[in-house]
Amino acid sequence: MNSTDTINKNKIQTRNSLSLRLRLVFAIIIFLFIIAFIVSIYLITKKERRENVIIESESLLTGLSDGIYSDIQRYRELSRLVMIDDRLVKFLRAKTEDVSPGLINTARYGVLGVLNITTMVDSVFVFRNDGQYMATNRGKYMLNYIRMDDDEWKNKIVEKKGRAFVTLNGDGAIYKTNLSPIITISREINDVVSQERTGILLMNISSVLLEQKVYALNTKDIIIVGTDGTFLAGNENLVGYFDENLIAPDFVHIEKFIDNEDIMISGMQVPDMPIVVMAVTHIHKGMVSTETIGVLIFLMLVFIAGVFFVGAYITKNITSPVFDLVKDMEKNREEGTLKKIDTNINVNELILIEDSYNNMVDHVNVLFDRLIEKEQTIQKAELRVLQEQIKPHFLYNSLETIGFLAIDAGADKVHSALETLGSFYRNFLSKGDREIPLKREITIIKDYLSLQKLRYGDILNDEYEIAPDTEECLIPKLILQPLVENSIYHGIRMKGEQGTIKISSFLEDDDLHILVRDTGIGMTQEQIDKVLSKEKNEGTEEFNENFGLWGTIERIRCYCDKDDVVRIRSEIGEYTEIEFILGLQPKRWKPTAD
Repeated sequence: MNSTDTINKNKIQTRNSLSLRLRLVFAIIIFLFIIAFIVSIYLITKKERRENVIIESESLLTGLSDGIYSDIQRYRELSRLVMIDDRLVKFLRAKTEDVSPGLINTARYGVLGVLNITTMVDSVFVFRNDGQYMATNRGKYMLNYIRMDDDEWKNKIVEKKGRAFVTLNGDGAIYKTNLSPIITISREINDVVSQERTGILLMNISSVLLEQKVYALNTKDIIIVGTDGTFLAGNENLVGYFDENLIAPDFVHIEKFIDNEDIMISGMQVPDMPIVVMAVTHIHKGMVSTETIGVLIFLMLVFIAGVFFVGAYITKNITSPVFDLVKDMEKNREEGTLKKIDTNINVNELILIEDSYNNMVDHVNVLFDRLIEKEQTIQKAELRVLQEQIKPHFLYNSLETIGFLAIDAGADKVHSALETLGSFYRNFLSKGDREIPLKREITIIKDYLSLQKLRYGDILNDEYEIAPDTEECLIPKLILQPLVENSIYHGIRMKGEQGTIKISSFLEDDDLHILVRDTGIGMTQEQIDKVLSKEKNEGTEEFNENFGLWGTIERIRCYCDKDDVVRIRSEIGEYTEIEFILGLQPKRWKPTAD
């Protein structure tokens, strides 16, 4: 069997393996879809049951709450009629010494006459300001005088300024002897003429009213409780489901899992009353409607059929053409060449892949040609650098020859200047190094300033405060000379008096700090901002004057690979201080022979 047959066999095995993988993927997709189908049925069932329970509960509780509110409103109006009965008014206006049993009975008959139109008012109590009172059905009630003497209890009624409000058991002031709950309508009674308070009215409504409301609904899932959880009417077995969160003006639905059953607790507070209506419903387990199940099954079958169709389509139109495309690419690799391929495929997207591959081949070949050309250029440049290295030695030798001639002629200052200039250029060129130790950079600055002093005389002073542990730190070559030159030409010289240039360095937090300070004319904040700006305003006077400083800052930024590398502090007419911060641990320099 030759190598081509082996390759083809491997390709067939790979193809079969991919096909099996696709079948496995489709099988997993179908399995997951069935699981999702079952879960969906469960969730849809639960959701529908829950929504139906909520809708039914809200409907029942809305009717119940509205009915209670409407009835209590009628009794509130009835309490107003009781207050204005002439016989009751006469009882309230009478002086304390004039109140007699006959007057009290007359007031009671007047109240009973008003109450003849209803059957649910269990009793009415009217208390005068002096503590005497009139009551109907008195024998069935107990009064809590301690509670009634409490200012807090009275203030709740007085603060309403004659408006009626609803409490349970008179807000703890009145109870039936059989301890059955009552709904109390309380209000302050004010004289019609003087508008002064003459008494307090408590109208007590029997809880039978609430029982009748629940009975009319014909369900055991309803209960009415007070806001303190007190049972009022309905199924008393549901009292334990009361939750303070149900005390709300809108419907509240709380779902709990109790005794292996999902329970929906729905409730709301009757407006302006300490009464909560509740519905406790079991969310029974069950399937959705037949129509819904049918639709889901149909969708599942359509999905499975679609999966098989997609699988066949992918195999015919994608998998097989991809293998053919890979086969041609593999042939290129086996032959060790980079040439275009031509595969017989009819899928537009795969044709794009073939075109992209062919374009890549062309591009790689172009890159190879450029790389070879670049390598040749680099070799030529290296040869040129070797040739250029001869020139500095010629400069050094020439300066030394002129210096010896100056000594012979007795021009010691000329010899000293030439020697300084030679030292400056020797360090300046630094054998072509891009980085030099800080101490060599300082040597360059000292030589440079020595040459400048020949021109400016005693106007220049220089000071150095170089920390010993910074001398061997490598820094980009010639980053201080532009700063010193800027200090001379745009600082000290412009001031017209003797000035000092001070250079210092120190290490802090693994950062090398280099400072150049001059006692020149200083810089404005606007000038500082322009120098620190990364934007070049080429052609402007400011750019031309500060190009060296701006370019040095950009070099440091590139060297440290960050922007925050320089600080400039200045005071007009006093000084300018520029601080470079070279981030990371500075590299140490190991001296080599010159």
